Amino acid sequence: MTDRAGTNGHLSPFLEINRHDWAALAPHTRLPLTQTEIVQLRGLGEVLDMQEVSEVFVPLSRLLNLYVSGARNLHHQTTEFLGASTSSTPFVIGVAGSVAVGKSTVARLLRELLARWDDTPRVELVTTDGFLYPNAELERRGIMDRKGFPESYDRRALLRFVTQVKSGVAEVRSPFYSHLHYDIVPDAEIVVRQPDVLIVEGLNVLQPAAPGHRLAVSDLFDFTIYVDARTSDIATWYEERFLSLQRGAFANPRSFFHRFASLSEDEARARARGIWTSINEPNLEKNILPTKARASLVLRKNADHAVDSVLLRKI
Repeated sequence: MTDRAGTNGHLSPFLEINRHDWAALAPHTRLPLTQTEIVQLRGLGEVLDMQEVSEVFVPLSRLLNLYVSGARNLHHQTTEFLGASTSSTPFVIGVAGSVAVGKSTVARLLRELLARWDDTPRVELVTTDGFLYPNAELERRGIMDRKGFPESYDRRALLRFVTQVKSGVAEVRSPFYSHLHYDIVPDAEIVVRQPDVLIVEGLNVLQPAAPGHRLAVSDLFDFTIYVDARTSDIATWYEERFLSLQRGAFANPRSFFHRFASLSEDEARARARGIWTSINEPNLEKNILPTKARASLVLRKNADHAVDSVLLRKI
């Protein structure tokens, strides 16, 4: 384990832990998932196996379990000190990172692992896709080509949703987003009912408050994770994922991207590179990557999608 040096030579607030040392932190914690469950959880093109889960994500789930327990103890001690009587509220985890970096898989995997701990059986996962403005509204605003940028989200609705969950509201609803239709589904909802842990996954969840606003959704998180990799590697993963979808999901006539299904491989690769360089890469460089330093923990991936090291913010 080493102190991570900053670009100006000063020590950073992060402790860098290589994979070998990280894997040794929870040697007696059993892996509660089967190989079949792991295969069902991983995203397109990702290398996620028993070894990756055991060496990287089981220790992470143990660390998060410690943070949840610590938050509960602090709540109990604080209410005792104040002479109050209030119930504890959900522990909220934010998971951020680029398109195609694997953050959705990380969020799904953590949901399953944390739910296996005895003191956090109720774990809910919500993605910020549900808080994108509907396509019709994006078109009206002239920002359809900036879908995924901070301004394409209803940030006020997202903040209200997390605030209600964090405040212990019995039942909180969020919109439902269809990746098949690439749009919000009218009258469809996701219902969250007082979970022990809420995981919020999305591109821009670590963004600070927008100009003129005092609060950001990231201010309500108890722990935050940034999934990191070289931009060139993410670009490759995006291209390969696009091709996999083009051969699969895009073939569905109801898919928003069905028009790409008949492209040749060269045409599909060219289209993927065009989308990456015009939309996803600028969003990563301008909006997403600058938020990495705000995370509690950074998972750094190699070109093969395997986590190579972990940066943990010092307490």
